[in-house]
Amino acid sequence: MTFREWDMNRVKSMLVAAVAAVVMAASGCGSMIQQLRARDHLNKGVNAFKAAAYAQAVEHFKQAIELDPSFLNARLYLATAYMSQFVPGAESEENKRNAEAAEKGFQDVLQRDPNNLLALESLGSLAFNQKKLDEAKQWYEKLIKLDGTRKTAYYTIGVIDWTKAWAPQMEVAAKLGMRPDDLGPIKDKKARDELKSKNDPVVDEGIQMLTKALEIDPAYDDAMAYLNLMYRQKAYIAETSEDNRKLSAQADQWMQKALETRKKKAEVSLTAPGQKTS
Repeated sequence: MTFREWDMNRVKSMLVAAVAAVVMAASGCGSMIQQLRARDHLNKGVNAFKAAAYAQAVEHFKQAIELDPSFLNARLYLATAYMSQFVPGAESEENKRNAEAAEKGFQDVLQRDPNNLLALESLGSLAFNQKKLDEAKQWYEKLIKLDGTRKTAYYTIGVIDWTKAWAPQMEVAAKLGMRPDDLGPIKDKKARDELKSKNDPVVDEGIQMLTKALEIDPAYDDAMAYLNLMYRQKAYIAETSEDNRKLSAQADQWMQKALETRKKKAEVSLTAPGQKTS
């Protein structure tokens, strides 16, 4: 090979390398432009979301994801926009589609980030509002394992436990001709024992969950109100009238505490800055 041939080959190699560098730079620049456009759509979507223009927000979030498939916040916002349009209890096809799209969106986030707390909490809330209690409980239990400070997770499990205990209680009351507001205890020993074996573990777990929520937030009045209901459940299946009275008294104490706490919160919210309640 002559020097001229070698030099020409060297120039060609340099040109190929230069072209490759330009292509890579252009690709990187293009990727950056795509990301900037994705963020622009996210910002526009957030503004639409805040204005409750959910359909418009959804389109912007979809555009952001199309431009940047790795954009996790856009996926979270998209799922949240669908969930915001879901109305608990509504039976329309559109409502069902919104719930399905929201669930799919949050599941999509979890596939990319299995420990995403917002996605877990949202899936729990979505399932709970669709009355899928067992599914909701599972999501909240996963959330608690990752973050034991989420008071709403403990509280919602407590509410689920109360709901599960209340239904069979009402069935027994109806069979025995007891009034819904009758505090018990159930006089029929067989019926009481059967209900107790079914409800005691559920109610005890509910009390544990609500107590944990109050450890996190001692002023959590909703948790207090449900502790009142839980102790009334226990009073209903108490074996003696004396136990019934003691448990009913505990329930009354929690209800009174809930009312006092709500009153204090209301006073604080009505107090102007710099002033104190009397």
